[in-house]
Amino acid sequence: MSLISYSEEQRINPLDVVERIAAVNDWSFERASDDEITILVAGRWTDYQVSYTWMHDLEALHLACAFDLKVPDRLRNEVQHLISYINEQMWIGHFDLWKKDGLVMFRHALMLTGGIEASGKQCEALLGMALDACERYFPAYQFVVWAGKPAREALDAAMFETAGEA
Repeated sequence: MSLISYSEEQRINPLDVVERIAAVNDWSFERASDDEITILVAGRWTDYQVSYTWMHDLEALHLACAFDLKVPDRLRNEVQHLISYINEQMWIGHFDLWKKDGLVMFRHALMLTGGIEASGKQCEALLGMALDACERYFPAYQFVVWAGKPAREALDAAMFETAGEA
């Protein structure tokens, strides 16, 4: 039951907006269907695979940003602790560990209910949030997975900021 009456007009597919952003930035992308596009973006620490999915039934543009960091079974609990610490600090979006594949990814969605159309600025902001979060926390994931550090220690080390010059 809807509390607000609105008309069901044909809207611009938000993935068309995302595709234009990828093309303008010269990023590799693949449009798997009318409802999904995947973009490859080079970051400072690693390359990111960003998948946008248009979810008609929810009227939401979902973003999932994954990076090349396979979590071995023996470290999954520690990575889950790290994800909990990181998600406590986040205001928008969150990280997940996909247990089946052992992949860490950032997820967020843009609600476009009632016929609202996605703008280029909204789609760029969604991508920017994902990349900023992944770039910021990727070293902490590395410390746990590659260096065997406990989650709290890894996060503290990754968030340590230096001041001045040596």
